[in-house]
Amino acid sequence: MTDAPLAARLRDLAGPTIFSEMTALAQAAGAVNLGQGFPDGDGPAALLEAAHAAIDQGLNQYPPATGLPVLRKAIAARRAADHGVEYDPETEVVVTAGATEAIAAALIGLCEPGDEVVVFDPLYDSYGACLAMAEVRRVPVLLEYDGTRFSFDPDALRAAVGPRTRLILLNTPHNPSGKVFDARELALIAELCVEHDLIAVVDEVYEYLVYDGLRHLTPAALPGMRERTLSISSAGKTFSATGWKVGWACGPAPLVTAVRTVKQYLTFGTGTPFQAAVAHGLTACMDWVEELRAGLESRRDLLVAGLRTGGITTYPSSATYFLQMDARSFGTGDGDALCRELVRSAGVVAIPSVALYDDKKAGRHLVRLAFCKDEELLAGAAGRLAAQARAAGAGQVARPARDLDGRARTSKT
Repeated sequence: MTDAPLAARLRDLAGPTIFSEMTALAQAAGAVNLGQGFPDGDGPAALLEAAHAAIDQGLNQYPPATGLPVLRKAIAARRAADHGVEYDPETEVVVTAGATEAIAAALIGLCEPGDEVVVFDPLYDSYGACLAMAEVRRVPVLLEYDGTRFSFDPDALRAAVGPRTRLILLNTPHNPSGKVFDARELALIAELCVEHDLIAVVDEVYEYLVYDGLRHLTPAALPGMRERTLSISSAGKTFSATGWKVGWACGPAPLVTAVRTVKQYLTFGTGTPFQAAVAHGLTACMDWVEELRAGLESRRDLLVAGLRTGGITTYPSSATYFLQMDARSFGTGDGDALCRELVRSAGVVAIPSVALYDDKKAGRHLVRLAFCKDEELLAGAAGRLAAQARAAGAGQVARPARDLDGRARTSKT
């Protein structure tokens, strides 16, 4: 056996993810974990009771490879009610082991080795792994902060599409930036997909966790897009049940068949009683989801307000669990080094956003914080970070910056 049995295309992925690494540091130091995006609280009581009932009723064996019929029907009904896009639950919906499996199965099932996939940079870390497993080349389009929001250069997106492009992989609402792609941006993506006959694989797991009066728009609802869009979502973020790993993909039958073909040889099926409970959640617990959304928006604002007391620059987050802050507020442009220092000096763990960037220079100064935590914990962590920034900021030059509400303020860099 060779010294490096791991396939060459996966060697860059060896070792723990940045999320596992930082969580281990949090546990070892007894630090507050604002790194990994898991909520402190459980989902709605009715959802949990439905899971118990499903177990008691004997739903403990393999589900169908495509998922329990009751869940596929609930997913299709939810997409129709929310977006006006109708799917046949028999042929156009497949249940997966979380959204991560849906994305992996889509890329493996829809791409040939050597194909190109357009992605938006930064990108969630599993995307790179899935693309490597599919043996395709990713072509990144940078999301840059323009003073009010993260956006991309339309010409850069057009230039990213070439003769080998197979699909566009889109995450909206977007992790880690908290960006919600707007109608104008989605229209351009749709235009390019139609013009070049591309597939759109859209990760929409934060579809219900959108703030500031904005609304999530699914590309599948745009003209010419239903027949070429695979919409992926999950119960984990919607119902604060990340450990259940129940996700799904909706789309035209040929795309869903590609996902099912791969996933039946990965997990085949997952969490039968949890699938039954999620079906109940999608039909009877959506008021709770709205309460969750409002609560997360309030926690985001609480965290931002606490960080501001230390002169810390934050970036607008209109969705997801996450907020980005600027490492330069602490007297350093190195977000990775700052995150490791904060474990020791502030007892707070964050994620260096650079780990999620192809363009390391663009993401070097950014740090991702999760606000899906208890309010008291958030307030305490914000206070520690603010104190650390004040201690590091003595004598530094003040500069104008923009915070969550877009208003100019003074911070230290």
